[in-house]
Amino acid sequence: MSNQTLTVTTSPHPVGAYVLTVTGELDHHTSPRLREALDEIALATGTGLVIDVSGLTYCDSTGITLLVTAYQRAQATGALLTLAGSSPDLLHLFRIVGL
Repeated sequence: MSNQTLTVTTSPHPVGAYVLTVTGELDHHTSPRLREALDEIALATGTGLVIDVSGLTYCDSTGITLLVTAYQRAQATGALLTLAGSSPDLLHLFRIVGL
């Protein structure tokens, strides 16, 4: 079980986008916090979602799956998802899975 916490802050952006700032460890135990925040955002064609992971200190396969699912949801609704502040290692993982 993770001893760290995950903080997710949602901020609407004036141009019709949402910014989720994720700080801490994203794993099996903390992922429900991010999942709930993602579920609360109404994505539609023309909207945008920025997930700022610059404060992410750890991400396991559950976290990666959650981020991939968010990307797929955005694609299905015609919204744009941007991952900001990603570490080179996390970017490499997303390239491996084809994102």
